[in-house]
Amino acid sequence: MSLHNRNLSDLEEIDRFEQAIESFNAGEIDPDRFTAIRLQQGAYGQRQPGVNMLRIKVPGGRLTAGQLEVIAGLAEDFSQHKAAHLTTRQDVQVHYIPLEFMPSAMRRLAAVGLTSREACGNAVRNMTACPLAGVCPKEHVDVGRHVDGATVHFLRNPLNQQLPRKFKISFSGCEADCAQSLLHDCGVIATVKDGQPGFKIRAGGGLGHKPRESIVVEEFIPESELLFAMEALVTLHNKYSDRTKRAKSRIKFLVERFGVEGFIEKYREEFGRTKQALANSQYPQGEWSTPTGSVSPGQGAPRKLFAQKQAGLFVFPIALSIGDVKAGQLRGIARVMRELGLDEVHSTQDQNLAVLNVPQEKVAALRGGLAELGLFEPRTGDNVVACPGSATCRLGLTASTVLGAQLSGGDADLHIRVSGCHNGCAQPETGDIGIYGEAKRLHGKLIPHYQIYFAGKGTAGGALALKGPSIPAARIKLAIGYLKSAFLFSEESEFFGWARKQPAEYFKELLSDLVEVKAEELDSVKHDFGDKTDFRVVNLGGGECAGASQVLIGANFFEAAHEREYRNALVFQRKYAEAAQCNESILRLLGSGVAQLLGGARNESLAQLTVQLNLIAPEEIAAEFAHAAAEAAADEEVDVEAVAAASAKVDAWTLRVAAFATEKDGQLDLKEALPK
Repeated sequence: MSLHNRNLSDLEEIDRFEQAIESFNAGEIDPDRFTAIRLQQGAYGQRQPGVNMLRIKVPGGRLTAGQLEVIAGLAEDFSQHKAAHLTTRQDVQVHYIPLEFMPSAMRRLAAVGLTSREACGNAVRNMTACPLAGVCPKEHVDVGRHVDGATVHFLRNPLNQQLPRKFKISFSGCEADCAQSLLHDCGVIATVKDGQPGFKIRAGGGLGHKPRESIVVEEFIPESELLFAMEALVTLHNKYSDRTKRAKSRIKFLVERFGVEGFIEKYREEFGRTKQALANSQYPQGEWSTPTGSVSPGQGAPRKLFAQKQAGLFVFPIALSIGDVKAGQLRGIARVMRELGLDEVHSTQDQNLAVLNVPQEKVAALRGGLAELGLFEPRTGDNVVACPGSATCRLGLTASTVLGAQLSGGDADLHIRVSGCHNGCAQPETGDIGIYGEAKRLHGKLIPHYQIYFAGKGTAGGALALKGPSIPAARIKLAIGYLKSAFLFSEESEFFGWARKQPAEYFKELLSDLVEVKAEELDSVKHDFGDKTDFRVVNLGGGECAGASQVLIGANFFEAAHEREYRNALVFQRKYAEAAQCNESILRLLGSGVAQLLGGARNESLAQLTVQLNLIAPEEIAAEFAHAAAEAAADEEVDVEAVAAASAKVDAWTLRVAAFATEKDGQLDLKEALPK
């Protein structure tokens, strides 16, 4: 699938979202339910009432000049601040959009093949990739095709509609792993083994609460099995991750719960079943080639003109201060690109842009055109990443954007990453120096602080950062200055290696005079950057990074829809016994859902569910369940007629239960989870 014919939008769902907004404004949908609907469509709440952030999915960060123009236009026409923000996940975010304008903005995105669907909420989020995919001399394959294929596979997939929490995937075109699989729920790394092309798969990584490095679940799988492995991991997350304790519902906690070997064993079980069900599915196929170079662009993306594997062509990086760009600048970039016959630009994980396929003879014209817009190539010291923090995010504690814009990596060009809270959207655990905002009480007063990290690197050979002390926000620039000076004095070439050679107490001692705050010094540390009032933590009812509260039976319906898709695929393959097992799973999921809806308990036994439903469910619901369960009993001798008959009863009962559930809960939306 090429960059130009990728179409991810659905105009009918945008119409339904517009209707949902009208219903919400009329008081017909309660706020929690509407939040789930809004997040599924990529509209994220802000600290400021009445406006939202629109998160645009950009698979692999790959954009065209025309798409840049559309994003610029919707920022100009719908955002009160007329600007956009690039994220570490290669999304583009536009803040300060009144809710009523969201559908119009989404329709403009649809016109150029972009979507915001599942950019937020409990879903597979935007898939990140090497910023040089398709042009890097080191790559084995352009993973852009695999990103697009996987994006289409999971987008609107029933399995992906009500996950316990978000799920993040990265794709790297070679073992250098520029897309940082170390910190992802699933990381895909192109490799070659015994002359055969394929992928290494890592899983269970994550930042935020309890950072964890991913583990290897597949040293090598062929390209034809890539989607099987990815779907197995998403299924594992959906089936076992905690739906009740939101802080522990990411897949990294399953590695902790099962242990590495136990996690891999569970993965193998799901992989076997997924491989069987998807055996006849098409899969993305890339153009594999022998690497022609050995120079890596560095962590994140190149910071200077970079020679592509295509002779005579270059990647031209554009620096954006902490990922922010004005709508007029975006439009200007697109105009300059068009004038020079250029059409592909990538967003990068360090919140910059990179224009691809620039001929040598056009470099000067591109540089000049961008300079007229106030845009330049990265400069030494400006490698600073920052999340929106308390500027817009409901979870943000500190003003990361104000601070980030004032920081510099100095002469050593250190990577600095600034997050406004411990959720770590700026990926502080992967920077040379990473910090996240927190509140600490000193001498009875709440003081803004930054927890500091050292020597993180998410690419090959890297590791999550070492945790240091917590520093008052007013002194954090001094702390970073101490670190830069100490490193330069060492005369070593790489901060990562230098910092990890230091004794355990080195950084604590280096920064000790900044950590301690005497009572008489409180006035000097009580303000956050850009704020003259006393620091306080505003309770905004929680953020939306964790998605929205779920109705359990709704999650059961979507999981049952996933089982139904597997059943139909297995019938097509004439694997009737396996298809019959899917029917049993559907009944088990929905039977338990009805039981729990009526105050009963979850049950894995169809026989016991039959008894339970006879006691608590309406007579027709219980009777039809019993008949469907008897018909669906898996048997090795089952044939196509038996599966067809059982499937008809199971699907009819599914529709019956859906009507019953929506009658009990008028705001339950199951349209996308029902048999067609």
